[in-house]
Amino acid sequence: MSLLRSARFPAIVLLVAAIAALLIANSPLGASVVALKDAYIGIPGVFEMSVGHWIQDGLLAVFFFIVAVELQFELTNGELNSARKALQPAIAAAGGVIVPIAIFLVFAAGSDSARGWPIPTATDIAFALGVLAVFGRGLPSGIRIFLLALAILDDIVGIVFIAVLFTDGVNLAMLALAVIAVIVFGVLSRQLDTRARIPIVIALVIVGIATWVLVYESGVHATIAGVALGLAMAQQPALRTRHVLEPWVNGVVLPLFAFSAALVIIPAVSPSQLAPAFWGVLIALPVGKIIGITLFGWISLRIGNRGAAPHLSFLDLLAAGALGGIGFTVSLLLSELAFAADPLLRDEATLGVLGGSLVSLIVAGVLVSQRAHHYRRLARTPDVGEVAPSTPAGGQLS
Repeated sequence: MSLLRSARFPAIVLLVAAIAALLIANSPLGASVVALKDAYIGIPGVFEMSVGHWIQDGLLAVFFFIVAVELQFELTNGELNSARKALQPAIAAAGGVIVPIAIFLVFAAGSDSARGWPIPTATDIAFALGVLAVFGRGLPSGIRIFLLALAILDDIVGIVFIAVLFTDGVNLAMLALAVIAVIVFGVLSRQLDTRARIPIVIALVIVGIATWVLVYESGVHATIAGVALGLAMAQQPALRTRHVLEPWVNGVVLPLFAFSAALVIIPAVSPSQLAPAFWGVLIALPVGKIIGITLFGWISLRIGNRGAAPHLSFLDLLAAGALGGIGFTVSLLLSELAFAADPLLRDEATLGVLGGSLVSLIVAGVLVSQRAHHYRRLARTPDVGEVAPSTPAGGQLS
């Protein structure tokens, strides 16, 4: 289990799952596996979904639950627990959203692909931290903290996009019942330290499932149920639950989703025949994130420090920008949602996500390795005169 809680191994598993899906989809087995993904399971006449939707709407809600728990912790006790701390990564995150959208629309504006503009805005925190763990030995903690805050803010943007943009015909009665269920869940979670621990755990599971069903039936995307429950749960029980669920999310939920989303047949067409959705995502993820995060991050460091020398150098921000371009999980989900009614565009956008994330991963690996080598060398020769980034003791990242 400790291996699945590490930063490196889950990222490797995700990559292997996506590659395996692409290979299988484009092999003689492809049609059978895609048919299995589209097969419906559930209670006939009561509640049925395709296997793909069970993964996307059901299992992925568990992933969003632990994302929300981490978000709750960072907002109350972590790196985002004050406006002053959140300012710099928030400005950088804004650049990492605005510039990729602008680049995507350069390719896709005026076409059917234009509705995919949210796709290149996401950062996959598991992959980004995995790359840091693999290539970043010797990097100061300040860079990791900056990236973590940046990725969490990107998650918030992705959650808002999912909740607002991909919700049709909201059933207000069901949504009201879901809100009540979330409140009940939060209240019950605060009773876990009493003698009735086991009955309360059972009740929490039942209420959590009921919340998911109500959110699904309300018309709001079902993963938002995971977000609401993660934010509502009492913090200490939530952190313990996250610890228990993390290996299952890293080892089962995310690889299954990556496999399901990457189960795409590569179009047998020339590059010129590929949709703007493909080119927009492929370019916007690596290029947009690098430009947006680096430029806005550079500006934010000067705003936050009021002219003092920033702890993060321009090259540090460049490496963070490349890491931010690894969209993967949330970008894949956004591509599924944006083009749900057009399978061909969805598949091409998915290929764009995989290609753009791979380019970002390679560039980030090179840049992070270079920065890590630089700081290891700096540590051996401290009289060089450059100050390495650190935790926010001096306020430079806070």
